[in-house]
Amino acid sequence: MGDWRVPGYSELRVLGEGAQGRVVLARHDGTGRPAAIKYLAGRFADDAEFRERFRGEADLLRRLHHPFVARMYGLVETPAGAAIVMEAVDGASLKAVLAESGPLAPEAALAVLKGSLLGLAAAHDLGIVHRDYKPANVIVRGDGCSKLIDFGVAVEAGEAGRSGTPVYMAPEQWRGEPASPATDVYAAACVFFECVTGRRPYTAEDQAGLMGRHLTAPIPVADVPEPLRPLIRRGLAKSAWDRPLGAAAFVTELESAAAGAYGPDWESRGVRALAGATAALSLLFPLSALGFGSGGAGAGAAGGAGAAGTAGAAGGSGAGAGTAGTATAGKGVLGALGAKGAAAVAGGVAVVAAAGGAAVYVADAKEKPKPKPIVAALSALNEPRKDLGGGVTLQARGQVVTVTGGRPALVRKIDQALRSPLEERWATTTKGLAGGSGRGAYTDVVKPAILLRNDRLLSVWYTVSLQGERGTGWDHSPAVTVDLRTGAALRPFDLFRVPTEQGIAPLDRKIKAHLPHGTYCWSDVGGAGPFQPHGTDNPSAFVKSGDVSMALTPAGLRVAFYGAVLGYASACGEEDATVPYAEVKDMIKPDLLAAVPYPRPAHS
Repeated sequence: MGDWRVPGYSELRVLGEGAQGRVVLARHDGTGRPAAIKYLAGRFADDAEFRERFRGEADLLRRLHHPFVARMYGLVETPAGAAIVMEAVDGASLKAVLAESGPLAPEAALAVLKGSLLGLAAAHDLGIVHRDYKPANVIVRGDGCSKLIDFGVAVEAGEAGRSGTPVYMAPEQWRGEPASPATDVYAAACVFFECVTGRRPYTAEDQAGLMGRHLTAPIPVADVPEPLRPLIRRGLAKSAWDRPLGAAAFVTELESAAAGAYGPDWESRGVRALAGATAALSLLFPLSALGFGSGGAGAGAAGGAGAAGTAGAAGGSGAGAGTAGTATAGKGVLGALGAKGAAAVAGGVAVVAAAGGAAVYVADAKEKPKPKPIVAALSALNEPRKDLGGGVTLQARGQVVTVTGGRPALVRKIDQALRSPLEERWATTTKGLAGGSGRGAYTDVVKPAILLRNDRLLSVWYTVSLQGERGTGWDHSPAVTVDLRTGAALRPFDLFRVPTEQGIAPLDRKIKAHLPHGTYCWSDVGGAGPFQPHGTDNPSAFVKSGDVSMALTPAGLRVAFYGAVLGYASACGEEDATVPYAEVKDMIKPDLLAAVPYPRPAHS
């Protein structure tokens, strides 16, 4: 940054430096109030990509309105450099607390985890994944409250990459797969393990070894108090789908476990214990050391100065996290810069011309971020191999459909719905393989196809093939249509006006009309022709049994059912047909028919 400084602030001390910049504690010249200022490193001042990343971090902090995340006062940009001005709050990093006191009492570990998880939950509600939860980024104030900082490598859920701190990275991060709120849950569980045991769950001499441990090593729970082991097992699950789906869900499980094991007052005792553990470091609190007073309960949201020192030194990616959220907070920056003229509000952000050619962006208190459109994409699927006993193992790999955008809670529900037919497939396959007499390694290879997507519906067809020495009848195509307004999975019966066997019975002749031979289960072996399946030829029975897939497509209703239902698995295999909407328009629910590209009369 050279000699460039945010106008109107006097620098007091450097709190931390890293590859991307440095964090300083400064005093507002007009009011004497402290602030934490993160400067983008000078060598990146002219780099358009780094400037954009810096703006992205500031935009995230601006959107976060939560007491467990520090407030941001503004982003300041000039041709000479860029800086983020944040609230400065006294405190010590959890990393420093653990180094000073060693392992924490269970109640204290639970309390520090809960506080920072609530900060994570605020980010998850915006569709943001932190990706770098670690003790250096958790701040414990003098009153024992814990807060989360440093969103320098945060991304929107669904974005892939290996950014993070290796000892706390989830398996999907190591594999470069899309991040989700469950990625942060894994890191939080690693930190929680460290809080109660005094060591990290996995260590190795090099990164390759560390990666292997996170990907395949058993979850170490022997040294964890018995009541807390379920939290560790859930949080450190190798598959993101086996963990709580986000920080809020993890908090719910934490509170239940804590109250059951340590009584209803566990949190107050935990916070007091944290305050005691932090007291030994109080002389090092940056605000107290400079005579600004205590950083206890009256200090407001966490994050700033004390947090900044550790965060900046660790990676230079942030002094705090959060956003102003009030007009008063924004005035601190504007007053310091001697801004003149009226603010022009664009997109909910006040852009103010200031002295020295600076452009200051301050969060508008009335702004309510709009959810982004829901976007579907293919994500890598690489489930850990499971031992089914008897020398049989099963793994799943390929791709799965996930979504981004929209409200985070809705996105999580949609993702669950999109994965649910695969989960059911694996449960059935596991039962079948485990009960057989064979031995060997099996792999379910999953290839998805997005058949229909619009602002109301998302319809997905998975082609699944079981690789390994096995007989016929194992391959089929699970499918699901998801209502994007609610996240509900629409299964076969859910698609019809009259969801009963009798109501679906007319579908029989319509399906047969679109099969290659006009009938079910045709066989060319020895000129055998069609089989007559066990006295029934009615797909409504297949729907009831669950051994059928149905999905909405632009052209019509796609249906697949399996020979196993007909009683001739080896001969029939999977039957597949698409019935045009014109032939089933009186059977499909009207609201669903209205959401597909079915041609309607001009007057309708």
